[in-house]
Amino acid sequence: MSPHSTNRQHAIVMGGSLAGLLTARVLSKHFEQVTIVEKDRVNHRPESRLGQPQTQHLHGLLASGLQVMTDYFPDLPEALVENGAMMSDFAESMRWYIYGGYRSPFKIGFPVTTMSRGLLEHLIRDRVLALANIQLLDQTTVKELQTNIDQSRVTGIKIEQQGAETNSNILTADLVIDATGRNSRSFQWLCDLGYKTPAESKVHVNVRYATQIYHRDAQDRRSQTWILNTPDASKQTNFGAILPIEGNRWIVTLGNWHTDSLFETLREQPLITESNFLDFAHSLEGGDIFDLISQCKPLSGVIPYKFPFSLRRHYERMNQFPLGYLVLGDAVSSFNPTYGQGMTVAALEVVKLDRLLTNNITPTRLAKTFFRQIAKVIDIPWQLSVGEDFRFAQTTGAKPIGIDFINRYVARVHRSTLADVVVGEAFLKVMNLMAPPISLFYPRIMWRVFKN
Repeated sequence: MSPHSTNRQHAIVMGGSLAGLLTARVLSKHFEQVTIVEKDRVNHRPESRLGQPQTQHLHGLLASGLQVMTDYFPDLPEALVENGAMMSDFAESMRWYIYGGYRSPFKIGFPVTTMSRGLLEHLIRDRVLALANIQLLDQTTVKELQTNIDQSRVTGIKIEQQGAETNSNILTADLVIDATGRNSRSFQWLCDLGYKTPAESKVHVNVRYATQIYHRDAQDRRSQTWILNTPDASKQTNFGAILPIEGNRWIVTLGNWHTDSLFETLREQPLITESNFLDFAHSLEGGDIFDLISQCKPLSGVIPYKFPFSLRRHYERMNQFPLGYLVLGDAVSSFNPTYGQGMTVAALEVVKLDRLLTNNITPTRLAKTFFRQIAKVIDIPWQLSVGEDFRFAQTTGAKPIGIDFINRYVARVHRSTLADVVVGEAFLKVMNLMAPPISLFYPRIMWRVFKN
């Protein structure tokens, strides 16, 4: 079957954020035409759109995610740097306070890239829309799926465009992919079509945080450093992070698990003040975040955000699923954003899709095989993030078997990284999804962990 055979004429991607853009890039290799349908207005500049409240906050791009994006857009790293993003050695540029001390910095050999989510998405969107066979329909809402008579195959979507003369149109396609994010309507659409909906795993984390932008002095010795303060769950719930981003700015996010200390003022007034923000930063151990931002000029107000629970939809467990339809990204698994895994997981999922289409998998096997493969992609970051969340006694939900034992060991791993760069390297490779979690249990690592 050739890439442009008769059943690969047109593909539709619902959702024009990062997952949707990466999906469209992959589909452009295999389909004659790809249409991205986005409900918000899209301006060709870095931005946070109305439907993207979380994009105004700090985002992390793991090294494995950057590698995937570079494979599809070889000039992306250069473009990021040219537009003011920072790119430096991941471990050499960190200032990470945890368990009463700082992880020892060292040269690890892969980069950390820090920029606003808006800049990254803008640069990728420009490259995607430069491809001749991709078009974007913005300000367009998907009303429902279209199917064949027996509802065994999705044949397109019904859309409604803002300002259009007609109320709705039908777009037909050989493949429709839902990349609309955490608020995906696939769950309801499948139910409406008579399919059993996927089982769900929820972990209630009650994470609340707030973000403020500050001026960054390029002459400051700390200007190329990323700073993280993570809590010892046995006695703390507060965290903070600072990343250098384009425009000589710092993006600063402060928050907590399961408590409302940063948000107490919301009961009496509508906004968190700069004074509240600084007081919270001052409460963090280590002092790095407060010391830095207390000397910098704020460039924005304080923007709050709430994330009640992580959610995973187990499409891989469904026995029946319509042909011509797939779901990926946050629409399948929405992680606690404090771990910075979402963009990278979406990138790794589109790699699986690319390989399946390259191997000409039959349409009847595509969904089942795809969902099984991305479930394996999701398993590790889900295990990592959920494991960290269950360090807090207040966390509830689908708790993995043995996680308390694992967390006791991982706490020792964290403490070992304060002095042992070999353990530090092993941990950071797992964190960046470049090595499996089991690698932390290799004898040479365990020996060092228990020796420290």
